[in-house]
Amino acid sequence: MKHDLSDTTRYKEAEVPKSARLAVAAVFFVGGAGLANWVARIPEIQQKLGLSNGELGVGLLGTAVGAVLAMPTAGWLVARFGSRPVTKLAALGYCIVLPLPTLAPNLLLLTISLMVLGAFFGALDVSMNTQAVAVEQRYHRPIMSSFHGLYSAGGMVSAASGGLIASLGINPKSHLLGAALLLGTVVAFASIKLLYTEANMTTESTFALPKKSLLQLGILAFCVMLSEGAMADWSAVYLSQTLTTGPGLAAAGYTMFSLAMAVCRLSGDRPTQHLGPVRMVRFGGTIAAIGLGLSLIIAQPLVTLIGFACVGVGLSTLVPIVFSAAGRTPGIPSSQALAAVTTTGYCGFLCGPPLIGFVADFLNLRIALGLVVVMCAMSAVLAPTVARGHKE
Repeated sequence: MKHDLSDTTRYKEAEVPKSARLAVAAVFFVGGAGLANWVARIPEIQQKLGLSNGELGVGLLGTAVGAVLAMPTAGWLVARFGSRPVTKLAALGYCIVLPLPTLAPNLLLLTISLMVLGAFFGALDVSMNTQAVAVEQRYHRPIMSSFHGLYSAGGMVSAASGGLIASLGINPKSHLLGAALLLGTVVAFASIKLLYTEANMTTESTFALPKKSLLQLGILAFCVMLSEGAMADWSAVYLSQTLTTGPGLAAAGYTMFSLAMAVCRLSGDRPTQHLGPVRMVRFGGTIAAIGLGLSLIIAQPLVTLIGFACVGVGLSTLVPIVFSAAGRTPGIPSSQALAAVTTTGYCGFLCGPPLIGFVADFLNLRIALGLVVVMCAMSAVLAPTVARGHKE
């Protein structure tokens, strides 16, 4: 009888991760899809409010600021109450506030609404990554990259569908209300199968600085996410202004980067398992640095597109590996470790594009993007730090 109970328990434990993995994957997809739906309607909101590019830039900073401010609090809440309720509430709240920016009548309220959206996104980012770490631990093999791949896929699918919806003349408010209802329904069903994780009734400060043991992981996350942010904001500008390409070819730069990243994230778990996280980070940082470096030196459109794709390939698995390592840091609740590393990474994502612009104003954009080459190379140098939470 005892043997039968043990077999039944093992069977149930084997079944739980499969449904939990699908649930977490769905939440990651929602995370990427929500922001992409909003991004697709930014030009119309800018036109509606009569904002200059500079004013729009100020408003869009609200999303990043809200996310960075919310992440430490989310880490504390997950440590105290577990990742399941925080993921559920953050995801539902994220869907509810998604249409909020379309209702803003001026720049101030637009910025505030985007800070609110960013805060829910930041809380969701920490809590869903904590769920992903918990599922990965039950699988006993790397699966984090596939989750982030679905986040990228959600962004790509929603960006394309959002553009189609905009071309049909559907107004932004109706579009984002519909997206919020659809994505909220996905969250409602997915949240049923999320894992229950153990709460840690910590009394540590919500806004504690990252511990020394997480400092190198935070620096690595900073380098990687600064590079991602720079590619998102400056790839099209570099092609159009420095290489004087047309708008279609300029847009293809970020498309190549994001497509390469999405494909490699979806297929990145097997090579991570085969090579180990340290070698993957070292290889990825090196490929990104060499690819971008050669494209800046040769400065031909076709070579540049290939170089941007190399950056997407190289950086694709780095954030998943860093987050997985942070979540496995001994002696620290995974949610708080993830909050510290994620917040540091998003600081890089936040300050990277303005830094590139500042250097470009004083020198030129080609030299400014050389900073991204340096960040990618630093990622390769810092690769050994991800061994903390993994077995090579």
